[in-house]
Amino acid sequence: MYLGLDLGTSGLKGVLIDQDGVIVGSASAPLKVMRPYDGWSEQDPNDWIIAAENVLDRLCAKYQPEMRALRGIGLSGQMHGATALDADGKAIRPCILWNDTRSYKEAAELDANAEFRAISGNIVFDGFTAPKLLWMQRHEPANFDRVYRVLLPKDVLRLWLTGEAISDLSDASGTSWLDVNKRDWSDDLLTATGMNRGQMPELVEGNAIGGHLREKLAVRWNIPRQIPVAGGGGDNAASAIGMGVVQNGQAFVSLGTSGVLFAASDAYQPKPESAVHTFCHALSGTWHQMGVILAATDALEWFSTISGKSAADLTGELGDEVRAPGKAQFLPYLGGERTPHNDTEIRGAFLGLSHGDDRPELTHTVLQGVAFAFRDNLAALQSTGTDIQRLLAVGGGARSNYWLQLLANVLNVPVDVPADGDIGAGYGAARLGLMAATGADPATVATPPEIVRVIEPNTSLVPAYNDAYGTYTGLYRSIKGT
Repeated sequence: MYLGLDLGTSGLKGVLIDQDGVIVGSASAPLKVMRPYDGWSEQDPNDWIIAAENVLDRLCAKYQPEMRALRGIGLSGQMHGATALDADGKAIRPCILWNDTRSYKEAAELDANAEFRAISGNIVFDGFTAPKLLWMQRHEPANFDRVYRVLLPKDVLRLWLTGEAISDLSDASGTSWLDVNKRDWSDDLLTATGMNRGQMPELVEGNAIGGHLREKLAVRWNIPRQIPVAGGGGDNAASAIGMGVVQNGQAFVSLGTSGVLFAASDAYQPKPESAVHTFCHALSGTWHQMGVILAATDALEWFSTISGKSAADLTGELGDEVRAPGKAQFLPYLGGERTPHNDTEIRGAFLGLSHGDDRPELTHTVLQGVAFAFRDNLAALQSTGTDIQRLLAVGGGARSNYWLQLLANVLNVPVDVPADGDIGAGYGAARLGLMAATGADPATVATPPEIVRVIEPNTSLVPAYNDAYGTYTGLYRSIKGT
């Protein structure tokens, strides 16, 4: 048996699989986000440990024989969070999370230093880790002076599980301290933020061993001693392992609260000015690229609140046949946008509304706006040399056949629908745990899911959507005022 622990923002999930990758059981525990000031987003790292204890308690209670047969553990988690620890391994302050925007000035300052894009291969986004430590240095100097080590969220779990300060390369790629091409910390980038290599965790590949379970925890849960814990991965890289998106050209589109267009690559091909994320993948010798939009299903949920109808009711009103684009447009920048604009201040808009636009038409316009944002991401990825011929669809929004057909039309690529659209990072983490424990070939473990249907672009509508997208691309500048 192999266990994946996925530390998300809203909860921690444990997924238990057998040697064939079949899910045997799962358990989860909720987490809360603290927002003491506007733009701040924090969590107490102690709550992560409590949640992990809760999940392990429940798994051991319900799946006793299976947990006693545990042979490997993998980790995945929310990226970019800055967890500052003192010399005793205690958190100095709450973790500053990925969606915290307080360090936007520090991010812009670091990004103006040409070394950061040249070495890390990415824009220094305000959600990344390095600018948060620079913010601490300037606004909480007493705390900064106590920083002995900085860990990403999932690696705080690893420290508790193994006593080792280790991270994997996919998660470390989102810190702005990693030389993503050389797959190692950059001393120059660390120095630029007042940090040093000694404050960083050791680095391993995601499918390599990154510590072993401490004996006292094995005794507590009556599970085997010295279980290897895999390096694991950041949430999207781990999800890709779960979906078998590991080879050059394989890609997925995730319709979650935010949206991700993810492509695996066997080459390092950064283009920071595109706002594409170029990160190490969770397997050695591979990388991945991501376009990220900040409001995918979140845009539909916003409209659901405004209209007083559930998201399911709204999409149900549309019927099965995807309509042609109307004149109305929706820009889904409700909380800013990441790719391709890197703009935290831009906000969304409905444009071109008329008396004839009823609720179903506006629902369609919202879904269309998100699809156009994904096309922006596709264009950004293509500008780096990434060629995407088809996409695997996952996430809550992938339950809507209408939205998937709309995406296929807008992106003009086939969309594959898996039997289980909720394949998550926890499953990928369990697969990484299996690889680390057994040395199994990733090609035999990280296999794609069963595809139940393929949604092809409607060729009769593709030209109309091309025209509508052409209009959409000019609207960002219109509302930006530039």
